[in-house]
Amino acid sequence: MPDSSHRAKLIVCFATVYLVWGSTYMVASIGVHALPPLLFGGIRFTCAGVLLGLTTLALGNRVRLDATEWRHLLVVAVGSVFVANGATNIAMQHVASNQTAILNASAALWIALLATRGRRAHALDRRTLLGLVVGFAGTVLIIWPHSGLAPGHFGYQLLILLAVFSWSAATVYIRNAHSKLDVLTFTALQMSMGGLMLVGAGVVSGETAEWHWSVPGLTAMAYLTIMSSCLAYTAFAWLAKNTTPAMVGTYSYVNPAIAAVLGWWFLGEHLGANQIIGMAVMLAGVALVSWPRGAG
Repeated sequence: MPDSSHRAKLIVCFATVYLVWGSTYMVASIGVHALPPLLFGGIRFTCAGVLLGLTTLALGNRVRLDATEWRHLLVVAVGSVFVANGATNIAMQHVASNQTAILNASAALWIALLATRGRRAHALDRRTLLGLVVGFAGTVLIIWPHSGLAPGHFGYQLLILLAVFSWSAATVYIRNAHSKLDVLTFTALQMSMGGLMLVGAGVVSGETAEWHWSVPGLTAMAYLTIMSSCLAYTAFAWLAKNTTPAMVGTYSYVNPAIAAVLGWWFLGEHLGANQIIGMAVMLAGVALVSWPRGAG
């Protein structure tokens, strides 16, 4: 039955996004401490785009691009890859992976807010408005300056929030865009474009002089390329088009918990009182925003 097939796809896609993206923060932290951040992200996304492109060609999909399709691809490539990944990789050289994951949970709040505009707009009800206020208050607590922070740490936290906003805006744009391309083809092309932009930025900024063959860095890149960029990103793109923005944002519940455990277990990271309280408050706001209406 079509309904059963749709439910099965939802379960598989959500499980992939939850589990894979929950682990990527730790893996990305290893990668950006071993290799230059822009080249690390650029090569990762370019390779992922090529792999997905070869897959879509093997499936017999045809690529026909007009001016509108190029515009959609450019906007999403800049928002979800070039700005989002580039800013995050730079910031993660100074911000712990578990805190990066917590700040990324605010994407659910931005998606819900930005989704009030566009072709498939959703109005905000009272519960969602309350959730946005609570969630953003939690975000402020997480990044609130306190003793023990390295110089410039607050600025790198803001850089992560900029990346989250950019990612969220691109996600809502994908939902509203009327693209004629299938999800796999669109994802492959926008990843390739965004990856090449990052590579170009890395070359211009002089990162080629810092490049070296690092086993941990290349292993992290391989994992992120195949598992995160190919599998999880494709699953997320499908969800962005086939479910509500609030449901898409529910990955924010699981990812910070997985990232916090892995960061503590493998990287020796910890969270301060401000961050723990802020995470609880923000996730309460995310729950108000994202929890399905009529549930519980």
